[in-house]
Amino acid sequence: FFVALLSPVSIEDQNYFISEQLSQLYLVSLHFQLEFPDQSFPLAHMQSEFLTAFKRQEPTPSQLQHSVAAALNRIGWNHFFEYVTPEGFSLDMAQPETKSAIEVDGPFHYLKCNGKRPSENGRTKLKSRLLSKLGWTIVHVPYFEWNALFDAAAQDTYLLTKLRSF
Repeated sequence: FFVALLSPVSIEDQNYFISEQLSQLYLVSLHFQLEFPDQSFPLAHMQSEFLTAFKRQEPTPSQLQHSVAAALNRIGWNHFFEYVTPEGFSLDMAQPETKSAIEVDGPFHYLKCNGKRPSENGRTKLKSRLLSKLGWTIVHVPYFEWNALFDAAAQDTYLLTKLRSF
């Protein structure tokens, strides 16, 4: 499917793509490389342009992320804040030496659900899948769970429970 769809695109065509589209094509190319390592990605000749566009996206940490980071510091989970992997992924909090990360998922990481528990959107699922394929263990902290915690002790207990998966 990818080969038939993307093969006609040439290096000259990159001028027709906006940065966001190049960034999305980077995710497609990375997915292709990880899922089909024995095949050649049709736009491999544009990989550096894709990666440049992907890395151009500046992270914008939220107050929620800062709150979780502070709680992680309280419980002694040393981490890098907004760590960028060699592949260009920005991780909210990470321990690169063990490839362990915390992703704080605000409302934009979820589909709108009428009265039901929200479910992750496609972009969030793809990021998690790709990071997993790259050897990372990701623990998600959904905003609706974090916001239900009323004090530092509850936050600390919550994170200690979540971190058991590492």
